[in-house]
Amino acid sequence: MITTILFDLDGTLLPMDNDEFTKGYFGLLVKKLAPYGYDKQELVSAVWTGTAAMVRNDGKCSNYEAFWKTFAGVLGDRVYESKPVFDDFYSSEFNHAKAFCGFNEKASEAVKTAQKLGYRTALASNPLFPIEAQKARVKWAGIDPGLFEFIASYENLSYCKPNPDYYRALAKQLDVKPEECLMVGNDVSEDMIAETVGMSVFLLTDCIINKENKDISAYSKGSFDELAALMFPV
Repeated sequence: MITTILFDLDGTLLPMDNDEFTKGYFGLLVKKLAPYGYDKQELVSAVWTGTAAMVRNDGKCSNYEAFWKTFAGVLGDRVYESKPVFDDFYSSEFNHAKAFCGFNEKASEAVKTAQKLGYRTALASNPLFPIEAQKARVKWAGIDPGLFEFIASYENLSYCKPNPDYYRALAKQLDVKPEECLMVGNDVSEDMIAETVGMSVFLLTDCIINKENKDISAYSKGSFDELAALMFPV
């Protein structure tokens, strides 16, 4: 019996072209850090290196620790002195990145409907951003972050998609069995892998990502309308 619905964010609740968003996001970050002596190319390269460290994280530390240790390994310990600047960025300038995302009013309707039907809800985004950035992006989707019982961020998880342990850790955070969860996402490789730990899955096809051209015929899939029908069968 499904008791909990896990919603991905990028391309699911928040429509976007990943390349366009990433380019715009980095542009804002570089502009913020340039006055503090950070070279554009070095900064972007270091962020990618830190991100890769989070994706490889095996659970021995938080994604936060994995990122900052690697980030400092590339740019030096000065990054720790600049951390207040990074924190300020995610609570201020980062919000301009909303312009690089789309909007679908049915996303907020889906979350509200799930709760009205008695499901527990959590944000199962890839935990590569600080919690403040995750909450901001939820708001861009027109959703109150308070609707989610748990919001995945780099502070509170030690794995990333597509590692199946990410989904096991998420279930543990929620104190729920994987078999009680429905994972809703748009990425065939990163989201549908939740099925391997016992979760049910729904592939949202509005902004589908299928880089490996996997066969998706066996998945429950469609738009938010089809998801609503799955949550509330007639």
